[in-house]
Amino acid sequence: MRKERLEDIGEKELIFRLGKFMPKNQTSDDCALIKTKDENLLVNNDSLVENVHFNESTICAQDLGWKAVISNISDLLSSGSKKTIGITISLILPTKTEWIWVEELYKGINKALKKYGGIILGGDCSSGKEKIISITALGIQGELELQRNACKPGDIILTTGIHGLSKLGFMLQSKLNLDNDVSLSENLKSKSIEHFCRPKVYPNFLKNLLKTCSNKKIRRIGCTDSSDGLFQALQDLAIASNCKAIINYEKVPKDKDWPKGDKWDEYYFFGGEDYELVFSLPKKWAKKLCKIDKSINEIGYFAKGEASIEFSDNNKNKLLKNTPFKHF
Repeated sequence: MRKERLEDIGEKELIFRLGKFMPKNQTSDDCALIKTKDENLLVNNDSLVENVHFNESTICAQDLGWKAVISNISDLLSSGSKKTIGITISLILPTKTEWIWVEELYKGINKALKKYGGIILGGDCSSGKEKIISITALGIQGELELQRNACKPGDIILTTGIHGLSKLGFMLQSKLNLDNDVSLSENLKSKSIEHFCRPKVYPNFLKNLLKTCSNKKIRRIGCTDSSDGLFQALQDLAIASNCKAIINYEKVPKDKDWPKGDKWDEYYFFGGEDYELVFSLPKKWAKKLCKIDKSINEIGYFAKGEASIEFSDNNKNKLLKNTPFKHF
């Protein structure tokens, strides 16, 4: 009988099993919380692996450096970070890698840090068969704790921005075959490639949450980011909070030029690497936030029931048969 392999158990089960070696709930969110006497710290690690997350035909070194930083800052923001202190960088590179590639990578890293805050604190270098950029980011916990397990039945589900664009950008950069019956606007193509190569995050998110909060007793809200896709983000929130996510398909924000059809719905919900924030709030708070931040949209609500996702339009539930991106 074959020994159990990672491809058999998958990423989520692997993380669950690794969690048994750690303090309780240490793996329930992307960031680890470290409590100190003065300000609590958030610590995150994210890695980009050649031929898993990127290759030289889809993204240049400078854009890759930017993206490596953004993937970490997105996780910090989704946990309630109010400031990024800095990052450490571990590089694994083939010995034949040209210096100009490394230089461009660090230019992209510094551009992202200049825009969103933080400095390079140090790191490590080693040789390997494929390029790997692994970043550990440090942030300062803000006044609100954002955690996956803090969603409640009755909460409104919201998301920043638009999903699916990064997936389309990747497909365009990879020159993959698209639906021959669909004509994509040049504006959508350009926007999608930009979204894939130079994703953006929301540094004012926490500030706007605090500005619109009328109940100062609330210290925790449910939140994650959509780095693994909108569906996976919703599923993570539902499972961690033990409630059912009901999604209103008609309210889900899409680019005005986004094509219609089942395949394009799949790209939208399961594409990944959009780095949007997916979260829940009490109804009154949600309405106030949407008024001052037009990048945020209500897409559904949480209800009592088995941890799961369903659409209010039953005809769309066939979408749920698709599977999220797998690292193994």
